[in-house]
Amino acid sequence: MKLVLTFLLLIFFVKPVAYSQKSNDVYVDKDGVMRWGNTKEEVKGFGVNYTVPFAYAYRVAKQLNVSPEKAIDDDVYHFSRLGFDLYRVHVWDTEISDTLGNLLENEHLKLLDYALKKMKDRGIRFVLTPIAYWGNGWPEKDEKTPGFSRKYGKAACLTNPDAIKAQQNYLSQFLNHVNPYTGVAYKNEPDLIAFEISNEPQHGGKASDVTAFINGMVSSMRKTGCKKPVFYNISHSIHLAQGYFDADIQGGTFQWYPTGLQAKHEIMGNLLPNVDDYKIPFAANPRFKQMAKIVYEFDAADVGRSYIYPAMARSFRTAGMQLATHFAYDPTFFAYANTEYDTHYMNLIYTPQKALSLKIASEVFHNIPLYKDFGKFPADTSFGDFRVSYGQDLAEMVTKEKFIYTNHTTTIPPNTEALEHISGSGNSTVVKYEGTGAYFLDKLENGVWRLEILPDAIWVQDPFGFNALDKVLTVINWRQWPMSVRLPDLGEDFEIRPLNQGNDTKTFDTQKQTFNITPGTYLLSKKGVSSKLNATSKWKNMTLNEFVAPATTLQKTYVLHSPAKEISAGESMPVKVQIVSLKQPEAASIKLFVKDAQPVHIDLEHTGGYQFSARIPAELLKGDAFKYCILVKENGVEKQYPSEQENIKVGNNDQEKLFETRILTKSSPITLFSAAADHAQLLRPYLKTSRLTPLTETGNSELNINPEKAEDYAMRYNFKNNIAGRISDLLSKTKLVFHGRALNEKPCTIQLALIGKDGSVYGAKMNIKPENNPYAVLLEDLKKTDFISLPRPYPGFLPYSLDTTLKAGNIDLMNIETLQIVIIPTQKADPSQKTHAGIAIQNVNLE
Repeated sequence: MKLVLTFLLLIFFVKPVAYSQKSNDVYVDKDGVMRWGNTKEEVKGFGVNYTVPFAYAYRVAKQLNVSPEKAIDDDVYHFSRLGFDLYRVHVWDTEISDTLGNLLENEHLKLLDYALKKMKDRGIRFVLTPIAYWGNGWPEKDEKTPGFSRKYGKAACLTNPDAIKAQQNYLSQFLNHVNPYTGVAYKNEPDLIAFEISNEPQHGGKASDVTAFINGMVSSMRKTGCKKPVFYNISHSIHLAQGYFDADIQGGTFQWYPTGLQAKHEIMGNLLPNVDDYKIPFAANPRFKQMAKIVYEFDAADVGRSYIYPAMARSFRTAGMQLATHFAYDPTFFAYANTEYDTHYMNLIYTPQKALSLKIASEVFHNIPLYKDFGKFPADTSFGDFRVSYGQDLAEMVTKEKFIYTNHTTTIPPNTEALEHISGSGNSTVVKYEGTGAYFLDKLENGVWRLEILPDAIWVQDPFGFNALDKVLTVINWRQWPMSVRLPDLGEDFEIRPLNQGNDTKTFDTQKQTFNITPGTYLLSKKGVSSKLNATSKWKNMTLNEFVAPATTLQKTYVLHSPAKEISAGESMPVKVQIVSLKQPEAASIKLFVKDAQPVHIDLEHTGGYQFSARIPAELLKGDAFKYCILVKENGVEKQYPSEQENIKVGNNDQEKLFETRILTKSSPITLFSAAADHAQLLRPYLKTSRLTPLTETGNSELNINPEKAEDYAMRYNFKNNIAGRISDLLSKTKLVFHGRALNEKPCTIQLALIGKDGSVYGAKMNIKPENNPYAVLLEDLKKTDFISLPRPYPGFLPYSLDTTLKAGNIDLMNIETLQIVIIPTQKADPSQKTHAGIAIQNVNLE
């Protein structure tokens, strides 16, 4: 009897403990705003998508002999450092279900449960999307998974009765699933804000069919007793939007890829106009106004700079978004290769400046009021406590308590005595640091701060190309660098004590706020201040000695340098070089090969960090071209780059492995775009008929652009690097010249426009004939025109062009950096027409 009573008491008191947590479920009010059930405050959240429990990331962990649990621990710690409080994943249902929709208790589900528990421990909430519809292969081939999605495919899952039944069964079981690490079912999890039924369904048929499908899914979820908001993707198949509005859902989910996807190279140029406005075409719909709005995925894909994410967050808040999750965070253990989604790249260690930009974007979501409008570009580049700058590649947040920046900044915080948190990269008015890793400073007590410094990350190849696990894109280097911290709370001199395990740095005192430091975590204490805090002390959502970073992966010296394509005769040439080495080189110089003379050596000056520079005098630059290499001396051995061979003192150098620059007269045309050299970097919508054709009679090439539809076809190319050596000749040019012809024996109209660093656009139309000729427009005839959103964004309903608030005037040639080309159809769309207006481009020049 006593055993029975004990058992009953255990059932009564122990088992319900997991379910008796106070429900703080979210509800959506009459104005379409999610609010917390107990406080009625607006729900706000920002974070990332992250996939280690599933698919490719899981397979790579096994392939590299990495514990998925350890990988999750490490990355979730970094999420906390970036201020994320939201996690989203589209669950690979195909790996955790059978064809009938029964939930499979396997390693993938267990890892999801583990990840959710670790998120909870750091104060991170989540939105789950139970159905992905994807196979599990990308970027590899799909495996033979057991789930209903593999049996039916996405299209049939939306219409086939058996597939629909399987999904309803699966949703019910998924919501009822009890996480063994928390003892709580997903449907009752207090940190689970909402469910999104499925990832990117693309419906056909009638709106009423869509409504019926959604309601069937919602019904299966509500039968579990779940009261959480249910969302559905409404940024796809928007011609059926009424079907979404009529459904029993509390909100809609959106995506944003303002720079398209899969450029296969880094996209350059000022992209702030691309993210100026997230304009929803059905925003005025009365039912839509009653729905909550969240962003399930976003990224400025193929963009390696750090200025853009806070601007996206601003536009999201203006559009009414309450939650947003970036896609996708690269697991640290294989972020060196960026193979999971090669058009995206995000990781605190490997992309520190971009990650800090996301940290600031999170602050935007939590501090900018919902629906707050800051006007149009460029007026909206400063908003609230935030500022973004393309020219400085900088995003920053400056408040009384926080100072966060992604790059060098000269901004002065309003009151350094009141600062409680600093995070950044590069130099500021408070912190100077030559390394490339991110750093964090947190005030623990008066006169006591925690410093965390991450190792250097250096991109040695374009990370947005064709990637593979055996291709290193980014290297990690643990180097000691000078640092200074100027905080009134710490004073002129303070003690620095290492905290993280394995950090063998001895406790030392600073000299006038300056010291040498290696990656790790440290306790900074003002002289005369004693504290009970130690390495194992808890603070907010972490332990003071926590530190996660991969070991040094730098195995050779890299010399990163892009030579000027051409320079103007009679001018000197600046040379900037990044020398990535384990320690400071003993010497570095330029070896310039001079015709009919001995090579000339010019010392490279160390300008900070890995950066070196020099200037080649004009009197040494003769003829129509010159060649040179970079010499680096380490451990008594001198190597020349780019060949990476030991420097040859006597004999011929390998002329094929030298940097080369052409010398042109000042009257020569300035080439903005060359089809032969630049076609791979031309941003344009995919055309299967587009091809590069050699012209044997001239030795040149032409790029054929033959649109398949009678509608505007726009292209963009950033020529900043092409003209870097010809800047002084820009003002002497008077014409913008198109070299090429019209295709299909039909004349056509194009618009040529020049885009400035400030986002200004000046262009003019010209008529192109089938004859191969130069076609010119005077620069003084260029007029202010629209900025076209290229690459074309996702979702497709976003605006084609943007009219900025920049004042019209005359073009500033010293400001230009990007070419915009638009093919304009001369006839209305006619389905019977097999060919439309097209062009063959050879070059676009300033002459």
